[in-house]
Amino acid sequence: MLAVDCGDSLSIEGRASVAVFDSSEWAERGFCATCGTHLYYRLKQSNHYMMPVGLFDDDEGLDFDHQIFIDKKPAYYSFTNDTHNMTEAEVFAEFTAAAD
Repeated sequence: MLAVDCGDSLSIEGRASVAVFDSSEWAERGFCATCGTHLYYRLKQSNHYMMPVGLFDDDEGLDFDHQIFIDKKPAYYSFTNDTHNMTEAEVFAEFTAAAD
């Protein structure tokens, strides 16, 4: 998933139309209750939101600067721009450190 890091100050209009699924101990996913479109991934501890880039009309100024779970990436694709890459172990270590 290509996502935009939206931080912790996200405002969602029409919250009554959003269904939430607790996908893990540390995160939840928000979906449109009508059509099922994925709206966000939220870290519970920090209230940090990531939203699919396809939801935004204007992608001007977005910077593709990091990739997570890089060790789980399928072999059939590779992005050419230089990014900060994190393995699954590195991602979970960072989430664990943030929760402490």
